[in-house]
Amino acid sequence: MGRTVTEHPVRLAKVRPVTVEVRQVQRSDARDNRERILAVARLAFATNGLDVPIREIARRAQVGAATVYRHFPTKNALLAEAFAEQMTMCSAIVEEGLAQPDAWLGFRQVVEKLMETHAHDRGFARAFISQLPREAGFTADRSRTLRMLAKLVDRARATGELRADFVLEDLIMALMANEGIRTESTVSRLAAARRFAAFMIQSFQTSPARAPLPPAVRLPLPAP
Repeated sequence: MGRTVTEHPVRLAKVRPVTVEVRQVQRSDARDNRERILAVARLAFATNGLDVPIREIARRAQVGAATVYRHFPTKNALLAEAFAEQMTMCSAIVEEGLAQPDAWLGFRQVVEKLMETHAHDRGFARAFISQLPREAGFTADRSRTLRMLAKLVDRARATGELRADFVLEDLIMALMANEGIRTESTVSRLAAARRFAAFMIQSFQTSPARAPLPPAVRLPLPAP
């Protein structure tokens, strides 16, 4: 008995849902790969610097290099995406400090929040202190953030609370030192960052008030 024309829509109706399901799975896998690549790249750039090769990022993300390039055609594109959120957060922190009526309080808040945020995200300070390639597209954002920070520093000096010989490089140096805090526990890392920030703020102040420091944190010490 021959097939009737009316059978074809039935068969097609069965094929279409399967095709849609396959496409959804493929899109989900692609999203998962992209997010994993970004997470690995942030940690790799933060820990090992910006010279980590794409093939190493692919290996750590458990994908092929071709998959990385499919999502990010160039390394600069990967850098830009990996640090975009961190750069936005950094700008927001400085902008919030600049908006404070009390410039010294605003400066202190910026130091504290930059170090606390870095304790949560080790790629954060790298986005702020690294000389990212111009092609990554951060030049304008970085310049704007540094201008706001310089303005805040000038205002804080004018209050007499921030020492007159403070320069922006001192804050960059403090962030680099904060990056050296090593502990597996995020809670311990955050507590250590807060204590270190308190030390730095006192060192930046003209006449430190010697306020009590946050509680000390037990960190792993090198073997004797």
